[in-house]
Amino acid sequence: MTDVTDGVLHTLFRSDQGGHEQVVLCQDRASGLKAVIALHSTALGPALGGTRFYPYASEEEAVADALNLSRGMSYKNAMAGLDHGGGKAVIIGDPERIKTEELLLAYGRFVASLGGRYVTACDVGTYVSDMDVVARECRWTTGRSPENGGAGDSSVLTAFGVFQGMRASAQHLWGDPTLRGRKVAVAGVGKVGHHLVEHLLSDGAEVVITDVREESVRRVTEKHPEVAVAADTEALIRTEGLDIYAPCALGGALNDASVAVLTAKVVCGAANNQLAHPGVEKDLADRSILYAPDYVVNAGGVIQVADELHGFDFDRCRAKASKIFDTTLAIFARAKEDGIPPAAAADRIAEQRMAEARRR
Repeated sequence: MTDVTDGVLHTLFRSDQGGHEQVVLCQDRASGLKAVIALHSTALGPALGGTRFYPYASEEEAVADALNLSRGMSYKNAMAGLDHGGGKAVIIGDPERIKTEELLLAYGRFVASLGGRYVTACDVGTYVSDMDVVARECRWTTGRSPENGGAGDSSVLTAFGVFQGMRASAQHLWGDPTLRGRKVAVAGVGKVGHHLVEHLLSDGAEVVITDVREESVRRVTEKHPEVAVAADTEALIRTEGLDIYAPCALGGALNDASVAVLTAKVVCGAANNQLAHPGVEKDLADRSILYAPDYVVNAGGVIQVADELHGFDFDRCRAKASKIFDTTLAIFARAKEDGIPPAAAADRIAEQRMAEARRR
């Protein structure tokens, strides 16, 4: 048995980060598909989570990401009040090079083989048009286009939910839910980040951005020349006078090095799995940096795709996503009451809901 397998099995069966119900390795040689589907929990209902298409450095890294992301979806769906457990899929490879209709159809067949235990949607590297293709082989597919019976781009409500989390953070820390006059740094202005910038500017915030893709930065600055640009994330988090830092790209943004130099008083962003390792949440608290748990504030998208299963209504979804404001405040209150970081408080609330579901 290889070290890679030992690592995966240890995570699944023996680590605190494991406990997954099912992990499926998928391969279709004809199309080049290599994918991992991870179901963390179905205690609250069918597992729901997106499909990430990414050029992982190794298969081990891909499996680890699927495990982490699916676990996060269990907590996200529980905190969003959805009757869904947590699942996630990753497709290994560069989507700009290997994504084809044949590959997406093969992936759809693997999801369909789970018989409804997993409902998929978009994530990094996949789009509404991709879900339209997957849905041709799998009826348990959300995030489809309106023309194909879906709700369309879920990044709109994801950004709206993060904005509600920021408003709650401002209310908790400064006694006022407005972002007017606050300096907010947004790392990643892609599918979700550029919508978030619009909310911030409309509310009167001063915005600084960065992104590894120059075209993403240009899309924002051409429309809003008042938005400042940092050279990279390292420069962004060191920006003087920051009130809020919003990681909106890939996970692991909050680590020992970044937390030590972060100038912001609040972290609230759209990225999944922002805490690089256990203990970072305490480091943030020790520096008096308020952390709005990622899976709570970025739940707008999953609220949208879950609603798609019941006949999509945008106003109904927006109303539900607006409750992220109240949920975030409740987490801060629980954290203060229990004397623990907000991330731990959110985990306790989510775990309680899942435990109660298992007992029924």
